[in-house]
Amino acid sequence: MNTKRTDRPRVAVVTGAGSGIGRAVAEELLRAGWSVALAGRRTEKLEETAALVPEGDLLAVRADVSRPEDVAALFTATVDRFGRVDLLFNNAGTFGPGGVPVEELPYEAWRHVVDTNLNGAFLCAQAAYRHMKEQTPQGGRIINNGSISAHTPRPHSVAYTATKHALTGLTKSLSLDGRPYNIAVGQIDIGNAATDMTARMQTGALQANGEMAPEPVMDVADVARTVRHMAELPLEANVQFATVLATTMPYVGRG
Repeated sequence: MNTKRTDRPRVAVVTGAGSGIGRAVAEELLRAGWSVALAGRRTEKLEETAALVPEGDLLAVRADVSRPEDVAALFTATVDRFGRVDLLFNNAGTFGPGGVPVEELPYEAWRHVVDTNLNGAFLCAQAAYRHMKEQTPQGGRIINNGSISAHTPRPHSVAYTATKHALTGLTKSLSLDGRPYNIAVGQIDIGNAATDMTARMQTGALQANGEMAPEPVMDVADVARTVRHMAELPLEANVQFATVLATTMPYVGRG
């Protein structure tokens, strides 16, 4: 991998690090020599992630990204421990209740998805932005975890799809506003990485024509390597948007 190395340690914050894509990315970064703050709502899950790379330089912080006080504490703890923030992988998210038609979706369920996927991403990006702007050397990188659903919805996914479309606007705006401060912002849109969240895809997922059909998945490690590539580019270069998906999943031509 052609990357620009520095003598100082590189520091990452990974949200949703207790499982799935967040866990895979945290492991990839730790094995590559990054110092990583693992953030998530469940301490025991963060400890499981930490145990994958026992020699890694890491910090586990219990944090609910929808709570401003938790996000502030996460970044304070990271800077106190490692001195700076070079990367935020904005990954924490939830699909919400599956298979619920829009007319039956409870407002509380809608609000939970919005608070986690969109408000949480904003709060973490804002905190990272503040530190990146003020630290020396100035700058850093934010990578938002979008989704194929940032482009094309699945049936009965109104809350998830709306937040992922909004995340694209957040990415673009942060990218523009970060230019004067050497803050690069990009987004990775992922389709059917093999995690607990996508396990049902292999047995049957609702399609736009109303049928249930199994869908292929890809190794989550391939996503992690892509995030690492984006993260390790020099700040003069940025992957604005990357799409990584199982090659034969129903995306191009979905529906």
